[in-house]
Formats: sequence, C-alpha cells, structure tokens
Amino acid sequence: MHSAHHFKSINYTGQGQGPRLIVTGAVHGNETCGTKGILRVMAEIDSGELPILAGSVTFVPITNPLAYAKGQRSGERNLNRNLFPNAHPQDFEDRIANWLCPLLSQHDVLLDLHSFNADSQPFVMVGPRNNDGPLQPFQHEEQERALARRLGVRRFVDGWLQTYGQGVQRRMGSSEQVGMVLRYGVGTTEYMRSTGGYALTLECGQHADPAAPDVAYRAIRNTLAFLGLVAAPQPEPIADADMEALSMVVVHDKLDANDRFIKTWSSFDTVKQGEQIGVRADGTPVTAEFDATILFPDVNAQANAEWYYLARVNPGF
Repeated sequence: MHSAHHFKSINYTGQGQGPRLIVTGAVHGNETCGTKGILRVMAEIDSGELPILAGSVTFVPITNPLAYAKGQRSGERNLNRNLFPNAHPQDFEDRIANWLCPLLSQHDVLLDLHSFNADSQPFVMVGPRNNDGPLQPFQHEEQERALARRLGVRRFVDGWLQTYGQGVQRRMGSSEQVGMVLRYGVGTTEYMRSTGGYALTLECGQHADPAAPDVAYRAIRNTLAFLGLVAAPQPEPIADADMEALSMVVVHDKLDANDRFIKTWSSFDTVKQGEQIGVRADGTPVTAEFDATILFPDVNAQANAEWYYLARVNPGF
C-alpha cells in the first residue's frame, strides 16, 4: 500500500479575484524539471519577491511520491493514464487519483510539467478545438491556446485523444470495449478538461537537460503573469512565423512482436510521403502515407499496441 508516502500540495491565495491555477510536477517520478521549477517559484513567493495578488495558485511539486522516491517513471503503473477516482483502488496510482482528481476539479487551469527521453526541443501539448462531441467536449480553446503561446516554447502539438481514440476504435470490436480502453487515454489534462477547466502539458526538454528546469520556471512565471495572479508584465505571445504547430493524424500499431523500425527514430523526425519507416515481420515495408512528422516512436511496443504516430503541420493553430 506504500502508506509511508503522503500527498502534498501548497496553495497561495491572493486578496483579489482571479482564476484558480494548479501546477503539477513529477507526475512521472523521473521527470524532475517541474519539481525544480515549482520550488524555485515558491521560494520567490515565500520571500515576498513574487506576491500572489489575485486568484490562487496551488503547487504540487511531487505528484507521484512513490515513483519520485524510486527515480522511475511509475510507481506501480503510469499515473497519466486512466486517471479517474476509483472507489476500489487497486494500486498506488489509484490512490493518488483519488486525491488528485478532486484537487484538479477545484481549479480552472492546469499547467502540467514533464520531460522526455530523447534529445529534442521542448513542446506543449494542447487540447481539442471547441466541440460538443462525445469524446472530449470542450469550450475553452481560445483561452487554452492563448496561454500555450505564452509559455516560452515554439513547438505545439494537438490531436492526442482523438488520434489515440481512432487507434482504439480500429483495434477493438464492441463499443463497451472501446469505452473502457479510451479511459486509458485520459491523464491530467484530459481529466481537467472534463471538469470544465483547461489544461496544458509542457514537455520541458530531455530528462537530464540542465536547461529543462529553467523552461519549467519560465513557463510558471509566464502563466502567473498572463492570468493576472502577479504584478508582472504580460508575456508576449510567440509569433506565428516562429511557431511549429503540428496536429496528430494517425497512430500505427505494431502488429507483430517482430515488426521493427529501419532506424532509430525520434519524435519530430520528418519523413516524406512513401519514405520507409519500418518493416513488418513478413517483410512488408512500412512507409509514410503523407509528408509527416513522427511522434512518440516506441521501439519496445508490444504486438497490437501503438508503435508510432504521424502528425501534419497545422497552419491554423
């Protein structure tokens, strides 16, 4: 049960009216840049250098204390999947969810800070366009994307849950099964949007990059200023000409354990239509069906699971 690990959040509330922001770090225990960025901002608030004047901000420096103590991505499972309250918790991450989900629902905006394995540029994952559909209804597109433009990064990716859901629909038969598996695609930001708020996942850089905590720190400071929680100049939005905006379009599965990539791919590698990406176990080449950017290639994927995603340039971000 890992009862020695407790959950901790720290709240600062200003005297004026304003939005309720929550900032989370170490949802994955080996992604510590968010923790470092949060602690740096908290030190400035505590010293009086950065007083919270309006609204409120809640910091969760270590969201998954078991994974953090282990220095691993997960404690007993991936906290950032199937994130829902559970009346009958089966693992440590279920117990976190029973604490974290009600906490998220008390706020209006979430900034979730992560890092990644490959050596690449920081990027932010944004949610869907405004819609009333059954998958992820949402009405805060304008506010969410305006904040995304002010975090201090130039790469933007959308389309996660829709593309993930298409893959689930392709793999599964019954609607009941689809619904169950789609829950697995819900993490912190998807849950936050389901409660009526909006949310961004900021991937601050490679896990060990000494610059990644600075990316997290700058994003927190910019968010506090943009939302009017502190007395600071409004951060300038990134210009369209400087943006790299991508929309996830399709997920391709590994069909056999012996399917393989023809080279070591990293997220944000580009491929041309017809360029070979991998080869199936029977020797059939796997090629790009359009000019695309590869995202989240998983060389260790199991059979009948996501292998890699393809994204298109999104000029209408």
